[in-house]
Amino acid sequence: MCWILVVEGAHLPLWSMAVWSLWSLLLCEALFPVVVTSVQVQGQVGGSALLVAERPPGFQVREAIWRCLWPSEELLATFFRDSLETLYHSRFLGRTQLHSNLSLELRPLESGDSGNFSVLLVDKEGRAWTQTLQLKVYDAVPRPVVQVFIAISGDAQPLKTCQVFLSCWAPNISDITYSWRREGTLDLGVEPGELFMDRQLLSVSLGPGDKGVAYSCIVSNPVSWDLATVTPWESCHREAAPGKASYKDALLVVVPVLLLLILAGLSAWCWGPCSGKKKDACADEVAPETENPLV
Repeated sequence: MCWILVVEGAHLPLWSMAVWSLWSLLLCEALFPVVVTSVQVQGQVGGSALLVAERPPGFQVREAIWRCLWPSEELLATFFRDSLETLYHSRFLGRTQLHSNLSLELRPLESGDSGNFSVLLVDKEGRAWTQTLQLKVYDAVPRPVVQVFIAISGDAQPLKTCQVFLSCWAPNISDITYSWRREGTLDLGVEPGELFMDRQLLSVSLGPGDKGVAYSCIVSNPVSWDLATVTPWESCHREAAPGKASYKDALLVVVPVLLLLILAGLSAWCWGPCSGKKKDACADEVAPETENPLV
């Protein structure tokens, strides 16, 4: 039990009494054992988070203090003499609401709001109850990007089959998980043996019966999710518009041409000193070697 000193006959302003009560509560928390519970709360950037002040049965709250403990300690809200107060200087100023049940609501949430929070409750008999809450704020998951890659050219693959790799990527976000779903089937899961790179890459073997089968990549975090769907058969066996070459055909033409250009440039750079006025000098340097063959 905590005791608060009262000076008989002293008349203190209301704000002085509030400050004195606040310091008394903090001193009580520091010097006397209190019951502590811990809760995890999740929220999304732009949304709201409700930090619920739980209490044991029959616990009649007389005073309460909400604080942010990490990354910096700040006073957020208080309840004193049946009065709710949230106008304290902190990074949450203007974004806090203390409800009648003493739960604290934060909105709108920002990416830097993750941290540890604490509420100290004192009942009418002076008993203290402390609860800590860990808030984790996540970004909203964007729509992922799915690309289709043919494993081998159509001529080299077994007849009427197509081996493809589906690559999934979500831009500018962390703390997400990837999963795949084959659309139009009762079994929505994908065998783990077909997955690579933390489930971002899926290997699929397609047959003639899979022309209309679609695969969806699902990205998610604890508060949001999104997906993108592709039909990989459309990229198989050069079934695009007639006359249009695949990217592999383009590489077969572009790569040799680039190599020839690079070799031509190197040859011009090496033989450049032997052209023009330096032609005779270069010939003189080469002549002794031709006149003295190896025995």
